[in-house]
Amino acid sequence: MLERNSIITGLVLGCIVPILGFLLVEFIFNTLTNFGLMEVVTESTSQRRFRTLALLGICSNLIPFNIAKNRKWDQTMRGIIFPTLVYVAAWVYRFYSELLFKS
Repeated sequence: MLERNSIITGLVLGCIVPILGFLLVEFIFNTLTNFGLMEVVTESTSQRRFRTLALLGICSNLIPFNIAKNRKWDQTMRGIIFPTLVYVAAWVYRFYSELLFKS
């Protein structure tokens, strides 16, 4: 069993929560599209939707981070930050040209 206030717990949460957040938001988007509440994804909008889903997945790390902050689990908060920064760096690397060199 993992100790609640440890860097390892934070690393595990920081790695898993964004993936689960991405899948959850993707499920919600697909459900809303199937019910006709959102537009169907076309070829021109699929890349923007993926970029948004990835960013929302990364932002889902704010939930366990805030819980750890309220419970004063400083080591867990530190552990959550490291994978979050890796995910953010990967997101910026992947979408850099789309964000800055829009034609």
